Amino acid sequence: MSNNDLNGDIMNTELNNKKLQMAQTSFLAQYPQGFEDPEMVKIGKKHRVAQMTAFTQESFAKAQFKDSAAICENMIKAVSRSSMVSMFEKPKFKGFVNRLNNDEKSYLASCLKDLLHGKQERGFTGFVDILRTEKIAKWSLVSIIPAYYSPTTEVFVKPTTAKDVIKNFEVADLVYKPAPTWEFYQSYRQLINKAKTTVSPTLSPSNAAFSGFLMMAMKMQGFDSMD
Repeated sequence: MSNNDLNGDIMNTELNNKKLQMAQTSFLAQYPQGFEDPEMVKIGKKHRVAQMTAFTQESFAKAQFKDSAAICENMIKAVSRSSMVSMFEKPKFKGFVNRLNNDEKSYLASCLKDLLHGKQERGFTGFVDILRTEKIAKWSLVSIIPAYYSPTTEVFVKPTTAKDVIKNFEVADLVYKPAPTWEFYQSYRQLINKAKTTVSPTLSPSNAAFSGFLMMAMKMQGFDSMD
């Protein structure tokens, strides 16, 4: 996968390291092997991340984008099968894609191709713009396929988790907004990728898992939630 924009001009975001290390201590006290701990393995199986990654990497390999209709069908399958996307958003996305005409499906597929394989900013912005036509430009729908396709590079932006992480780990220079933007995505991705390098590798088999660790650790420590 080529991430042309991965190292673009983005703000220097980072989590409060003292709080991050405290979160690691709390989590590893309960799960000494991190996500390799038997209890965490059991939880992880419910999310079927390995299967979803295999499906998206096969379905959205660069060579597959010759068939826009198949790409759109597989986008519906990826969203519908995901445990991280809301049950309310799945049928809305399926209905939206099914209502697109051939030209619109071709455009949607080209946006995803850019997002995964080319000019990421262009793909992200185009993806958001076409979802916005039916008011379903949600963070989960925009970020889920990249998060499965490149699980150790890209990030799944879950609004409540993102807001809680920014608040409780004192990320002063990053402001969450409900409308998806490339600027926030890029900065949040940098935040997660940088933070995971400062803790045990057992806490980040994927970026989604690392976000899960942060969420669970915040609950263990009684951090305030934005819910």
